[in-house]
Parts: sequence; C-alpha cells; structure tokens
Amino acid sequence: MSDTPEWGKRRLLSGAAALGVAGAMAAPRAAMAQLLDTGIDANSVLAKVRKGGSLQVGFAQTPVWFYKDPKTGDLAGIYKDLCDTLATDLEMKVEWHEVTFANATVGLRKGDFDLFGSSAVYTVPRAVSCDFVGPLWSKGSLAIVRKEDAGKYKTIADLNSPDVTFSVNAGASEEQRMPLLFPKAKIMAVAGQQAMAAEPVRTGRATVYVTGDADAIALAKRNAAWAHIVDQEHPFDKRPNTWMIRYGDAAWQRFLAAWSSYIVVNGEVQRLYDKYMSELG
Repeated sequence: MSDTPEWGKRRLLSGAAALGVAGAMAAPRAAMAQLLDTGIDANSVLAKVRKGGSLQVGFAQTPVWFYKDPKTGDLAGIYKDLCDTLATDLEMKVEWHEVTFANATVGLRKGDFDLFGSSAVYTVPRAVSCDFVGPLWSKGSLAIVRKEDAGKYKTIADLNSPDVTFSVNAGASEEQRMPLLFPKAKIMAVAGQQAMAAEPVRTGRATVYVTGDADAIALAKRNAAWAHIVDQEHPFDKRPNTWMIRYGDAAWQRFLAAWSSYIVVNGEVQRLYDKYMSELG
C-alpha cells in the first residue's frame, strides 16, 4: 500500500517526459498554430499554415529569375528557389500558376494565387492595384540590338531617335518606362512571355529589346548568333525588384516583409544570383 503513491508519481513523471519529447517534436507546427490563434486573421493566407493548405504561387517566365528548363520542363530560377524556401519555412506545399506579366495583377486580385513570385519591378500602375513585398533585389535595364547594329548604337542615348522602334513585353514595367525615357522612339508591345518580345528584333521588325539586366545577359548568351547588348557595363533605370500580393492581408504582408528582409540580409538572394549567373558562363 505504501508503494502505490510512489508508483503513481513515477508513472505521472514518465508520462510528462514522454509528452515533453512529443511536444518538442511538434514544436514548429504548434508554435505556428499558437501564433495564428493570437492575432492572425482567419482569412489571411497565413491561416493556411494551420489548416494544411497549399501556397498558391503565380509566375511569369523571365530568364534567370523564374523559367522552365527547355530540356526538362522543370521550373528553375532565383525567385523560384526562393519560393521553395518560403514554402519550406512555412511547411507548405506549392501549387504553381503560370501567367503573363499582362495578366499577373488581374489573377492576383481575383485570388487565383496568393503570391506573384516572379521578378516584378516596381511601377506606380502596379502599386495602385497590388501590394509589393521586399525589395528582394535591385534591377537595372539593358538594351539588346542585332549584332549588325552594334556600331550604330553604342550608348543608350543613341536609341532615343525617331528611327528606333523598341520592342517590349506587354504588361512588363518597360511598357510604361520606355516612352518616358525615350520619347522620340516608337514602342511596340508584344503579348506573351518575355522572351517573345525579343523576336521582332531578331527578325528586324524592331530595333531594340529592353529587359532587366540579368535577363538581357541570359538572353544574349542564349542568342549569341544575333544578339548584342548596348553598353552592358552600365545598366540604366535601376529600380526595386519585388514580389506582389493582394492588398488587405496585413498579416501576410508583414510576415513577407520580415521574411524578405531576413533572406536578403543573410545573403541567400545574392548566393542564388551568383549561382545562376555563373551557370551562364
């Protein structure tokens, strides 16, 4: 009889120890659930973490940043890898939604996806319809002409001429920026994925294609037979490079703001940039 209390005590302590181990193993999920219970709106994207939902990510293809491998069809790129890292940190699966830059903000506002994870340069027209995350990077622009025109267009200023036609991707930031920077030139907007806007230059229907600096370098290397970058060492029109989300989800915006600062400061964005650029040769 006198042994019963000690036996009960030992059983209680061993049970508590077992619960402690199990609790430690479940700590990340439990901690996130606790946070969700203490201030995060149930309608926030972050609430999907507790519910086991998937992270819906929209993307448009850009060289180096977010693209389909032409050999395998697999998605790759700097920002694609960052989206994977974000999903891992949140313990969520990802569902991908391919769009173009022209319909990216529409799909985001409709709720087709929760994050536009491609390389989105800040513009005012975008900012009045969607919220920005970051910046994750800063990005300048470079101009691509045919090699036969390299001697004619040695500087960016040479392109501000009535004889020059710019080809830009419809919906990309260049569609708004180029008329302001090159008011004398003509502008041709090409629908579809970004690389399609380079085709009029290759065929001679346009003079120059303008895109982000790393994107232009990647495209020129893959089209070395005809493509030449004007003054490659001096990208112009440098601007913040970001992701986009819908307005109205304060918890999601604040989480991503802190997460993007963390991923920039710890050098992960720079590491991925160096990795993908080195693979270009």
